[in-house]
Amino acid sequence: MNPVPHDFTPLGLFLAADPIVKAVMIGLALASVACWAVIIEKTFALGRLRKQTRDLQRASASAQVAEPREEDLTAIALQAGLPEWRLGQGVQETDGEFRARIETAMRKAVLKAVRRSEPGLQLLATTGSVAPFVGLFGTVWGIMNSFTGIAASNDTSLAVVAPGIAEALFATAIGLVAAIPAVMAYNRFVGGLAGARQEALSAASDLALRLSRLPRAQAAE
Repeated sequence: MNPVPHDFTPLGLFLAADPIVKAVMIGLALASVACWAVIIEKTFALGRLRKQTRDLQRASASAQVAEPREEDLTAIALQAGLPEWRLGQGVQETDGEFRARIETAMRKAVLKAVRRSEPGLQLLATTGSVAPFVGLFGTVWGIMNSFTGIAASNDTSLAVVAPGIAEALFATAIGLVAAIPAVMAYNRFVGGLAGARQEALSAASDLALRLSRLPRAQAAE
């Protein structure tokens, strides 16, 4: 009597797997979906942040400073800096201290705004570092069950061993599928956000310097 052929498709391997291995596979698949959602959202967020940073750089080089009309980095920086500028320079305050007061307010506001683009990176980092080990746990568990079944059946032929090992290794494959994009995306976004943050803070400093030198009549009320 010929044995029933085993289904080696991804769905077949999942359905035939041990319940614990199935739970590992499902968890890794959900983590992968969540990571891809973060990747898509961060791609658009980083694009918006870079555009707003360029706008802030242009504003810092502008001859005049106008009240912001849109809620972007330029608006956030000006909303923080204009009140300090309108207070004017104190009697005992040097030009440098006046500029530093405006710059500090602007940089704090810009930094807080940039940091709003960072949530979600922890998920990418965690998935990238943990997913391979979770998949390996599923593999080890599945192989242990395979050897237990082999010992119980007293049959060590490849036809008996292969299905269980394939099911176990499939868990590791899912772990790698979840981890590799997460690691690559995390490194890209961390570098991109760090660069945008540095450029935005530098532009905020330049804008504060220009604002501190402007007579009040030159800035739109």
